[in-house]
Amino acid sequence: MGVLTKLTRPLAIYTVGRVGQRDFSNVGFVGLGNMGGFMAKNLLKKGYKLTVFDINKTAIDNVVSAGAKGAESVAEVSQNSEVIVTMLPMNQHVLDTYTGKDGIISSAKKGTFLVDSSTIDPSVSQTVFKAAQKQGLRFVDGPVSGGVIGAKNGTLTFMVGGSKEDYEASKSFLEGMGSRAVHCGDTGMGQVAKICNNMLLAISMIGVSEALSLGEKLGLDPKILTDIVNTSTGRCWSSEVNNPVPGISPTVPSSNDYAGGFGTSLIAKDLGLAQAAATRAKSPIALGSLSHQIYRTMEAHGLGGKDFSVVYPFIRGENVKK
Repeated sequence: MGVLTKLTRPLAIYTVGRVGQRDFSNVGFVGLGNMGGFMAKNLLKKGYKLTVFDINKTAIDNVVSAGAKGAESVAEVSQNSEVIVTMLPMNQHVLDTYTGKDGIISSAKKGTFLVDSSTIDPSVSQTVFKAAQKQGLRFVDGPVSGGVIGAKNGTLTFMVGGSKEDYEASKSFLEGMGSRAVHCGDTGMGQVAKICNNMLLAISMIGVSEALSLGEKLGLDPKILTDIVNTSTGRCWSSEVNNPVPGISPTVPSSNDYAGGFGTSLIAKDLGLAQAAATRAKSPIALGSLSHQIYRTMEAHGLGGKDFSVVYPFIRGENVKK
């Protein structure tokens, strides 16, 4: 079987070829939030024809203004697409969108290629795969790493779970929205990679925040400490790219009242997924569990919509504008 190919056109616009006899240039996209909206626009920039849907009409209009066609329902997207990408918040949203009445699986044409980039429980991906397979559809789970900035700049890493054949078929297409696609194993293994990565991210953000707070309380300028950390063994994404201390980097959420970025409610959700998976696997995650409780507590204090780096003022007992 052939694979999706990326062909150079004038003006460096890319398009897809064919898998068997099916044209993969018509793409559907469901879920146009902070991540999905940028991912959809990057597909448009690469020359794909795009049909989009979201429950938020403003989100649809935003992508339509960039050249997409808006749809009235998930079923309409499915009927007009050869590839469908979903980027949804929670387990139940994914199940409803794929397996519900007039959902993707009941509406899509046989042979349609499905990519779910939501971050969900691996068991949900496996459930959707089995349902899709029965209807002659192809499915991979492809959650992403790189955040909103990566979605905007097209530098996401896709963690793909599915057959080797389906991974190869989807690779160049996924690279229309990111810079890398990694095959993690069978269906659901992309989700395993994602929740493990995000658990580590949460732990590191709390650790960086505690270290910088301690240094400041002992009289050390947090900017100086950050410079030391970022050239020493404590260096990590949370210290270097998304530093939690306001003013150290002018372009990150902490310097904008912790607006935008990766929401506290979302990291709490991902930590909950990790906790559930760890319980099933009987794998101890002491720091992951503690991080989950910290972020759930922050949610209870009204900080769910703030970037997860807001843990810095939270552990310092400072008031944050909600």
